[in-house]
Amino acid sequence: MEIRRLTADDAEAYYELRLEALKKNPEAYAASYEEAIQKDDPIEQTARNMKSGFTFGAFEGKDLVGVVTLVRGSGMKVRHKADLFAVYVTPEQRGKGVGRDLLSHVLEFARSLDGLLKLSVSVVTTNERAKALYKSFGFKTILIEEKALYVKGTFLDEEHMVQFL
Repeated sequence: MEIRRLTADDAEAYYELRLEALKKNPEAYAASYEEAIQKDDPIEQTARNMKSGFTFGAFEGKDLVGVVTLVRGSGMKVRHKADLFAVYVTPEQRGKGVGRDLLSHVLEFARSLDGLLKLSVSVVTTNERAKALYKSFGFKTILIEEKALYVKGTFLDEEHMVQFL
């Protein structure tokens, strides 16, 4: 398993994996599959995002099987914190340590960023495996947001978690 920061060259593979995530686990993301496929030139847009952001991928051979994105606050007052977004591991790779490896890698990277003190992540309250993974890395729940998402006629709550580096 190779974990590395994604580049613009990975845009197509990332976009395909993102669509899979939105389709297979719609409850886990604020974005929707329907919205994602409507975007103009999504591969080019994804490539631009890869140049400016911090997205890491897990590869099994040449296949991208997991991702996580770190977005740091951009203003002077919020540069000390960052959020983890778009975390996904393919169903075939779950339970094999891919998520653990990705999270370990992104946390090591986050600690290397000057002045970064706090990481946040949000997870649907019913996703016990993800919550357990984050807790195993020291994330603590700070808030349960009721009715945070509305998916397929159902409201879902989100657990907001933080870790101080």
